[in-house]
Amino acid sequence: MSEQLIRPEAHQKILLSQFEPDYKAGMSKKDAREETKDLLARLEELQTVLYAQSKYSLLIVLQAMDAGGKDGTIKHVFSGVNPQGFRIANFKAPTPQELSHDFLWRIHQRVPPKGYIGIFNRSHYEDVLIARVNKLVPKSVWEKRYDDINAFEKLLAESGMTILKFYLHIDKDEQKERFQERLDDPSKHWKFSIGDLPVREKWDEYMRAYEDAISYCNTEYAPWHIIPANRKWFRNYIITKTIVDALEAMPLEYPPAEEGLDKVVIPD
Repeated sequence: MSEQLIRPEAHQKILLSQFEPDYKAGMSKKDAREETKDLLARLEELQTVLYAQSKYSLLIVLQAMDAGGKDGTIKHVFSGVNPQGFRIANFKAPTPQELSHDFLWRIHQRVPPKGYIGIFNRSHYEDVLIARVNKLVPKSVWEKRYDDINAFEKLLAESGMTILKFYLHIDKDEQKERFQERLDDPSKHWKFSIGDLPVREKWDEYMRAYEDAISYCNTEYAPWHIIPANRKWFRNYIITKTIVDALEAMPLEYPPAEEGLDKVVIPD
């Protein structure tokens, strides 16, 4: 199997039809799971230093079509992190108060502080995805938001935040199978919404919206990663590896110890 890009070059036009959702880089499920286990242990170590140093932060953006695996990614990739240094933000339909501000107002309030790993389960990109496809705002509004998003993410990056954006790429057949699994299993009925079906009917429109969002907002300081996500085990492996690589690239170190610790005697 030929090599497939996970992190496409910045500022290039993206066509999702050129990315294979079943791609697995020649790995077996067994090997991927074994490597993921080691990577998760390393992630736990690195998060401890990130939290202790409290100088940098990591923001992870997850976007996908319905049943794309955002919740599963969070469950498996971050199972061992310290919840004290970990935050998750879910962005649903904006409230009246949020609508009274600019579209990034509610987003900026949820970015992780220094020392933290933050997850956006959906994100500010909904304002150039669902807002575009469902015509919630005119084109003259949403097409300007790409520049706003780039400026916002550049500000975060310049403030010491590493940004990783993951598009979980599944195909339409895989989505159908996952929807059917939810219907067949009563314990998963809560995951299924009849409202997901009209969104599925607009699949091609969403693909074009995602292609533009990734193309216009794939920058050196906030890169997009197109994750082959039909195979959950490969999805978990490549996302965990990408996060570990990003943390290892940070100048992380434990803060210096308080002076005089060598003279401390713990009283009986």
